[in-house]
Amino acid sequence: MDGIRETFAGMPWWVKWVAIPLLVLFVFGGVITSILGALIGFAFKLLLFVGLVGGLVFLVKKFSGSGTKPSSGDW
Repeated sequence: MDGIRETFAGMPWWVKWVAIPLLVLFVFGGVITSILGALIGFAFKLLLFVGLVGGLVFLVKKFSGSGTKPSSGDW
């Protein structure tokens, strides 16, 4: 670990803060974008599911016997 630290200590600032991050994005960019895409897709599907379930519950409550209270054995 000290060898890596010594190697980077002698480098100019632009190598540490510009060139190396750009190389990381170039090499691992596809992996990063696929992971982010999967996470965003999952979040969208989760929100869609929650919205659809909420809409279904709303419709069931609206159109089922609105004046009757369910007994303790009903859902």
